Amino acid sequence: MSYRTTPSVDYVEDVSPGSGVLPPRAWYASSDARFLSLNGRWRFRLSATAGAEDDSFAEEGHDAGDWAEVTVPGHWVLQGDGAFGSPIYTNHLYPFPVDPPYVPTENPTGDHLRVFDLPSDWPSDGGAVLRFDGVESCARVWLNGTELGEFKGSRLAHEFAVGELLKPGRNVLAVRVHQWSAGSYLEDQDQWWLPGIFRDVTLLHRPAGGVGDFFVHASYDHTTGEGTLRVDSDVAGRVTVPALDIDVATGDPVTVAVEPWTAETPKLYDGVLATDGERVPLRIGFRTVALEDGLIKVNGRAILFRGVNRHEWHPERGRALDLETMREDVLLMKRHNLNAVRTSHYPPHPAFLDLCDEYGLWVIDECDLETHGFTEQDWRDNPVDDDRWTPALLDRAARMVERDKNHPSIVFWSLGNEAGTGRGLTAMAEWIRGRDPERLVHYEGDWNCRDTDVYSRMYAFHDEVEKIGRRLDGGTRKRRELPFIQCEYAHAMGNGPGGLADYQELFETYDRLQGGFVWEWIDHGVKHAELGYAYGGDFGEELHDGNFVCDGLVFPDRTPSPGLIEYKKVVEPVRIEGDGANGTVHITNKHDFADLSALAFAWSCQVDGETVESGSLAVPALAPGESAEVKLPEPPADGRGGERQWTVRALLADDTSWAAKGHVVAWGQFAVGARPLPSFPATDRPVPDDGRITLGPGRFDARTGTLLSIGEVEVDATPRLDVWRATTDNDDGAEWQTDTRFGVLWRTLGLHRMRHRLVSVEAGDDALTVRTRVAPAAREIGLDTVYRWTSDGERLRLSVSVTPEGDWTVPLPRLGVRFRLPEADAVEWFGGGPGEAYPDTGTASMVGRWRSTVDGLQTPYVRPQENGARADVRWVELGGLRVEGDPEFFFTARRWTTEQLDAARHRTDLTAGDTVWVNLDHGLHGIGSQSCGPGPLPQYVLKAEPAEFSFVFSTTG
Repeated sequence: MSYRTTPSVDYVEDVSPGSGVLPPRAWYASSDARFLSLNGRWRFRLSATAGAEDDSFAEEGHDAGDWAEVTVPGHWVLQGDGAFGSPIYTNHLYPFPVDPPYVPTENPTGDHLRVFDLPSDWPSDGGAVLRFDGVESCARVWLNGTELGEFKGSRLAHEFAVGELLKPGRNVLAVRVHQWSAGSYLEDQDQWWLPGIFRDVTLLHRPAGGVGDFFVHASYDHTTGEGTLRVDSDVAGRVTVPALDIDVATGDPVTVAVEPWTAETPKLYDGVLATDGERVPLRIGFRTVALEDGLIKVNGRAILFRGVNRHEWHPERGRALDLETMREDVLLMKRHNLNAVRTSHYPPHPAFLDLCDEYGLWVIDECDLETHGFTEQDWRDNPVDDDRWTPALLDRAARMVERDKNHPSIVFWSLGNEAGTGRGLTAMAEWIRGRDPERLVHYEGDWNCRDTDVYSRMYAFHDEVEKIGRRLDGGTRKRRELPFIQCEYAHAMGNGPGGLADYQELFETYDRLQGGFVWEWIDHGVKHAELGYAYGGDFGEELHDGNFVCDGLVFPDRTPSPGLIEYKKVVEPVRIEGDGANGTVHITNKHDFADLSALAFAWSCQVDGETVESGSLAVPALAPGESAEVKLPEPPADGRGGERQWTVRALLADDTSWAAKGHVVAWGQFAVGARPLPSFPATDRPVPDDGRITLGPGRFDARTGTLLSIGEVEVDATPRLDVWRATTDNDDGAEWQTDTRFGVLWRTLGLHRMRHRLVSVEAGDDALTVRTRVAPAAREIGLDTVYRWTSDGERLRLSVSVTPEGDWTVPLPRLGVRFRLPEADAVEWFGGGPGEAYPDTGTASMVGRWRSTVDGLQTPYVRPQENGARADVRWVELGGLRVEGDPEFFFTARRWTTEQLDAARHRTDLTAGDTVWVNLDHGLHGIGSQSCGPGPLPQYVLKAEPAEFSFVFSTTG
């Protein structure tokens, strides 16, 4: 005889979405019905396995006095100072054996207890619903000892009917949460694995005759200017919108003149849905989404996404975000000219969508679905092509659509991300279209566009994007007739991304290209007492993907990165171009809907980077797409012969909900005339003196030609050729990429360990010439380098000529000189600023006079790497020295060497000293986006070829 036991935890590995939960319905933040938040401190017990403890903890009267406590919403691995386990980061690899639907016996399980008192005035009529807005990854729930059921779908809302179980006074809510479940196979998103009850838990009174599910249909006819409203409701009632004099029964349509909702003009009308038992506030936006003429159109106009992918993240609380953090995200996006969000890769907290409605952002709402790890086995056993999983997929689609369907900001439903293709996705698409034909369907993995309304790709290179724009990309006829978006592009990992302006030029050139979404919004660094911010591998994970989780446009503390500053400039909704020679400025309105009436324009004129005059500029309220030539005033006279330029800014004319009056929306700069080049007559000759050579203000070692000092300023290390930079994440590239990864080639070639051989020191009549050869060990290639020093009596000029020798098949990381100052702090320069810039990330670099400290020049990337270069520098002053360039140069200064920066894994690995290392670069290799996307475009590659450049040194004392 044989027998088989059935563990009480079989539900964990069941492919079904759960049991006992109510059907999904529309989410709303408030009504006049009572509610009780159950957020706060909960008793907590952690077990190593799913079945380690019995269910007795859920019984009334269970003594949990010796249990620990955690905060809900929250993740237990981010609480307890490590006592409750640690976060795990993987990009796509499952951190458990791929054996669907099974998960390891070692399955951290958190038992949560919340004892709450039902308010004495809690209504006795009607029922009650217990709502969980997000639990990772599987939860089983009891109230007052009675099991309610269990559910999966971590980023989705689940409700239980509990009215008959509530008691006056003391109630006991018990929740068992398992880190791993069958649902984990559907949630392989590129993020930290973080178990816990991480969104709100709420008890909702459901009065008799209260509102059930409802669907707000609010379309807009751009030809008549009228909107049609119809609110379908499970429970009959009336809909009122006072500002529109609307008072109609649910289910009845009404058409009135309205102002439409768009991301640029987010007009919302306040209304009320009233049934016999409840009143629910409505925020109604009238807009129509359509696929017409092969384009995504809203209210009859094609739109251009200037978007970003957004994971939910807080460096201390993980995905447990509060309203103000969500608002901070939206405000930062609006202030940096973003107009769209893809909710990668799951529906966000619904309050975030309220904010998108209010402030104005287009939204692609994405289902909580990704099975990326199945790529390791060529998608074999992929759940989206396995009928057993289809009910779970449909449940996830329904819970997204039903919860979020009343948000005007949502224009696309996305089936998920990187889940291959299969019958389950088709079933999801068909269900969504049947439920909500008023929006479009997105899914990037469907390249043949069988189930989607848009051709979507991620990280397509520039040349391919241009082919797509010209409809020369091949594919099915259906695909060629659809619009194209890049749902992910420009991987914002570390220093970068590069090439943003080049992508935007393509988007604006070809109608079919309707923009894209940068990956991604925020670095997912975990705040750490010793490391500053931790990333993959810092918690001892056996599998991890390092700092690939830190790939955002804002740092973990939500400080904008140089990448976000660049993106803001690249996607400006107003283009400002000028012709300084004839004193005109060409202004184009790049908005899709808004005219320029909300903006004020200002001009200023600079001489050598300093503003000498400024004023307002009269610009007509151009309609979208319109342009105008506007005459500038006469430039002020300049007797100094300095470099003159115009700067024109577009500013908010008044306060808005997202920024104050005077906020800069767009700007442009252009020269009044050609830049006057500095003159340098060489008058002094080198003078030998007891092992030293004096040349003007400079003193050199006669044997080695080493510069020792300029005037009273000591130079600890002579300026000498430098070609190495601490590789960026984009230099190093991604391991799976087949394209050239320059960082790997540079190290293989040995450019990080160049050796310098002195060939000769020649003190001539008018110059000190030092000849060297710079080359890596074990290679026959090299760089013949000649340093020629001259002086006009007050200043020193260093002219450098570089001639590659041998077969150079790779570009250089940088080309310039490096030297060391014994001390420096304040820095002033005339050139690009205020932030860093590189050849393909310099659109946002504004020429001017800038001031900083050496420490302030550094960009705090979570993983240290090359950073902090200022571009187009005419001159810089620091440490008692002034350096002028011919031509303009890149300037970098830091309190550690490039080699120390290159070796550091975290910011805390870098120790600042008094010594300052200075790089003056003739050229830098581009940044690109190869941490996941393309490398630098050819025009940004720093080729190893003959070059000449010079710098003029003097003292500032």
